[in-house]
Amino acid sequence: MLTDSVYQEEHIPTQFERFWRSFRGNNLSMFGLWCLMFIIIITIVAPWITPHDPQAQSGELLIPPSWNPAGTVEYFLGTDDLGRDILSRLISGSQLTFGSAVIITTIAGLVGCVIGILAGMTKGLLSSTLNHLLDTVMSIPSLLLAIIFVAFLGFGEFNVLLAICLALIPRFVRSVYIAVHTEVEKDYIMAARLDGANEFYLLWNSILPNVLVVIAAEITSALSIAILDITALGFLGLGAQAPSTEWGAVLGDSVELIYLAPWTVTLPGLAIMFTVIVINLVGEGVRRALNAGIE
Repeated sequence: MLTDSVYQEEHIPTQFERFWRSFRGNNLSMFGLWCLMFIIIITIVAPWITPHDPQAQSGELLIPPSWNPAGTVEYFLGTDDLGRDILSRLISGSQLTFGSAVIITTIAGLVGCVIGILAGMTKGLLSSTLNHLLDTVMSIPSLLLAIIFVAFLGFGEFNVLLAICLALIPRFVRSVYIAVHTEVEKDYIMAARLDGANEFYLLWNSILPNVLVVIAAEITSALSIAILDITALGFLGLGAQAPSTEWGAVLGDSVELIYLAPWTVTLPGLAIMFTVIVINLVGEGVRRALNAGIE
């Protein structure tokens, strides 16, 4: 069959295809992605897959995990001092810890990115004032900032989540503001303005693609910080209260049993550590893939 073209056309990959090809080539990031998908699925279907009622108190107190000779398969990860199944409490607590962290990180990211973009596109006194104000706020650790907000708002799970969300917003504003402000000052933006490009066109087609790396890195960092802050405040008794299944509250309730029944402390701690490590693995893979696409 005759054709007008004597040259074989080469498929030019899209930006997403280049990103996915680079991300898929990183085995550690792919491992983290599969683990993260597993955690997300567990969080979504948690109410239907818990083998026991997380709050039910059985007569089986401090049964060790099933791999211990004294353990049973019925209580795969053992029970606590009130006879509650630890596996069921960890699965149920994923919604209060990981799920809540995802929600507040999403809200903080949307609000912070919008403010940061608008601030980065401005110049003069307003931009300088916001820059120094954010420098002051960022000098305070997020956990301490969350505790300050809790002191004003009061105790409780909702107030803690609101406090952590408010504490995360300045991080997004600061990072996005610096990234956007740096891009605005570059020569190619000035050249595009001289050609008649408006602010929205510059933001959508020129600035945002170049600050995606910063946004992705900040989302990863904020999600890890949100999980650690939620569990820390729950451990301190400022957030979720007993008999909540939130991982930090479970850890705080069982800390006095560390010598008598160490699995009641180590298992929630391992769940927190595993989740944070997986999020960081995926975030690092996304950052490297985006960098590879830009470079």
